[in-house]
Amino acid sequence: MSQINVRKRGQKWQYQFEAAKIEGKRKQITKSGFNTKKEALDAGVKALAEYNNSGLHFEPSEISMSDYLDYWLENYVELNLRTNTITNYKGIVENYLKPSLGIYKLKSLTPSILQNYINKKYINGSSKSMLKRISSVLNLSLKYAVHPCKFIKENPMQYISMPKYEKKNTEEVKTITLEEFNTIIDRFPETTDYYLPLMIGFYTGCRIGEVLSLTWDDIDFKNKTISINKSLIFNDDNKQWYFGPTKTFTSNRTIKIGDTLINILKKFKKKQMENKLKYGEYYKIIYSKEELVNNKKLKRLYVLYASIPSGDLKQESLICSRIDGNLLTTNGMKYVSKVVNYELNIDFKFHSLRHTHATLLIQNGANIKDVQTRLGHASIETTLDTYTHPTENSSKNTVNLFEQISKAK
Repeated sequence: MSQINVRKRGQKWQYQFEAAKIEGKRKQITKSGFNTKKEALDAGVKALAEYNNSGLHFEPSEISMSDYLDYWLENYVELNLRTNTITNYKGIVENYLKPSLGIYKLKSLTPSILQNYINKKYINGSSKSMLKRISSVLNLSLKYAVHPCKFIKENPMQYISMPKYEKKNTEEVKTITLEEFNTIIDRFPETTDYYLPLMIGFYTGCRIGEVLSLTWDDIDFKNKTISINKSLIFNDDNKQWYFGPTKTFTSNRTIKIGDTLINILKKFKKKQMENKLKYGEYYKIIYSKEELVNNKKLKRLYVLYASIPSGDLKQESLICSRIDGNLLTTNGMKYVSKVVNYELNIDFKFHSLRHTHATLLIQNGANIKDVQTRLGHASIETTLDTYTHPTENSSKNTVNLFEQISKAK
């Protein structure tokens, strides 16, 4: 390990220490001009620490967990992960990890401290999914501290045991019946802004962000397909809406659609053009412009009246919009869910349409691989684990099928 040497040169003091060899040759780092020996020594200690820490502005062995989490977010999360994931991780760090663990030094976090933290969250009623998310962020951040940072020797989260939750009797996948869907459509008919996204969700199984980001160039009326290649997302930092990437790489997909949805889309495209003429200069146009957000290229959305010059903004022809052309967001669809739940007494959220779409397909004999592709799942195991649970009817059908096979001559 390098040692700091201090010596006097003329009327001033100088420090020096050994740096890494370059091509086998010794190299020294020196600096002169200090008035006293103490000044040179203090400056040398600081310079050596900065050199050993590769330019870090802190001493790894002394950094608090709170400051380290900020470092991890800035140097790993914001550079490598998707916008929605960045937002989720930041929320967990600020709302859960910093208040309870931020005061500890990074090097002082032991398995017992972390186990106690996890246990308290469980005792205080944290859901299984929430506790998994908290543990995941803790594990990933501390894993990064081990490698490549080498701030700590090992990840204490590897020794943590997760509390066991009792299995719920109700299925996690919430679907609605065809009767319930028709009730919802009766409440939100085609004269409302919400009819079209509800119909697209029901007939495609797309996620809410995927539905609301669809543009007319994503529709191939001739071949009867929809291309899913982006998602409508909200940035909490600047409170703006963007076109961002889909949930995963495999979420980018092109799926077939039937005549029912094709006819609905054709009708609404014509209606949209009529509304544009009707509102004239007061019709709102959606534009986009690429921006760098958390080191990710996203398209920020702008809403301007038709009469206002758009400059270098690119016009976006959104399929789902309000009657006056304004942006329809996930906030608007939350209103739909509230009405359906509290006015119609139907347990519903937009994602229920995705579950319903997949469940109806599988229950009626659709190929599981086709359903996986349609939903954009990364693996067929996700589709199988989510949608192929046994039911009373399927169990009876299985028994009846074997009865027929065993009696066949």
